[in-house]
Amino acid sequence: MSDIPFYLGAFILVLGVLIVVHEFGHFAVARLCGVRVLRFSVGFGPVIWSRRFGADQTEWSLSAFPLGGYVRMLDEREAPVPAAELSRAFNRQGVGRRSAIVAAGPLANFLLAILIYWLMFWQGSEELRPVLGPPVAETPAARAGIANGERVLQVNGIPVETWQDFRWLLLQQAAKAPQVELELLNEQQERHYRSLDVAELAEQGWQGDAFAHLGLRFYQPRIPALVGQVQPGTPGARAGLREGDLFLEIGGQKIEHWAQVLETVRQAPGRDMSFLLRRGDQEFRVQITPEAVEERGVTFGRIGVGVAEAPGVAMPELRGFVSYGFLESGIKAVRETWDKSVFSLVMFGKMITGEASWRNLSGPVTIADYAGQSARLGLDYYLKFMALVSISLGILNLLPIPVLDGGHLMYHILEVIKGGPLSERAMAWGQQIGLSLLFTLMAFAFFNDLSRLLGPLFNG
Repeated sequence: MSDIPFYLGAFILVLGVLIVVHEFGHFAVARLCGVRVLRFSVGFGPVIWSRRFGADQTEWSLSAFPLGGYVRMLDEREAPVPAAELSRAFNRQGVGRRSAIVAAGPLANFLLAILIYWLMFWQGSEELRPVLGPPVAETPAARAGIANGERVLQVNGIPVETWQDFRWLLLQQAAKAPQVELELLNEQQERHYRSLDVAELAEQGWQGDAFAHLGLRFYQPRIPALVGQVQPGTPGARAGLREGDLFLEIGGQKIEHWAQVLETVRQAPGRDMSFLLRRGDQEFRVQITPEAVEERGVTFGRIGVGVAEAPGVAMPELRGFVSYGFLESGIKAVRETWDKSVFSLVMFGKMITGEASWRNLSGPVTIADYAGQSARLGLDYYLKFMALVSISLGILNLLPIPVLDGGHLMYHILEVIKGGPLSERAMAWGQQIGLSLLFTLMAFAFFNDLSRLLGPLFNG
């Protein structure tokens, strides 16, 4: 419960910045086009605070419901306009100017994402290298022959420098074809090419952790399976394990390094298992039942023993500082924003066609959770999360749904084709359809949030 204020604060800050940036885009271009802005509101519903500023005495306000905002402009369709100000009314502007004002909100969100990525790439950060661990048995990664310690060099011919780059590129390429080609460098500095079958992601409706479905994991050092600290009162302590004991077998499976101990125990919560160990010159066998532990809705086994220190264990370079030049960072930021925008549209299209599950749609609860998690990880993660949500907000607003910016742009296109504005009746019907679609999307998002939040409670 103590995390709730922190997560809520992180969410409000992200949401507030993105709403202000979006609405300021509308406001700035409206002013450039000579349109008078009557109100700039963060939030919907009753106004709870307001002040008037500027030559036009624009009302700057905070409203009761903070999930959005709006810019209200002088418009004859909403209220009578004095004859002296008719030229400054939104509805009196040409279709080009009106479209520019409407499109400026989503564009501002994309520009914010580009700016954040630009600064992040330019200043650089400490990143995990894309070094793979042992794949989960009977998964696409295992069938592809991936081995522990192999570093990813390229995904479908595209160079990879960081673990995050690898995750993103793999998803992006998997949306295009059922096979992805990986160029890998093993611990002996030999290059290998692996063909990874990613069709399972589509079969799963693109739900959950893609890397978990594929069996991909980060590098696991080959630390000897020596027992370190044994926690009192745990299954390991009750079985008599001591510091310095060496695991030889678990459930008949030969153990060669500590990662195998962790993996085998994690997969056996509440299951009685036979452990063969060596203490000094003597081998002995004990029966241990790993206790079931639940974290974030995932149940796994634990016996309460740590690994002993292993000085001198050779490990590949797992971290490195990654940065780019000023201009290169800008180009990379534009490309990053474009790629993520296209991927979002592709996934939304897959949801419409049934290729991807609607459970991928997230609402404010999930966004708040991710906002808090990223804020705890540090400023870099939080800003990158803000950039990603800003892109999503820009894409959402450009969807051709009446009441959204994309719906208004659709009206403007139809106006150009028709040679005049649509009838008020057509606009009214469009508004009703748009609101219905928007409420349907919101209902799906809230349902998914509740499923993620309450699902583990009912499943447990």
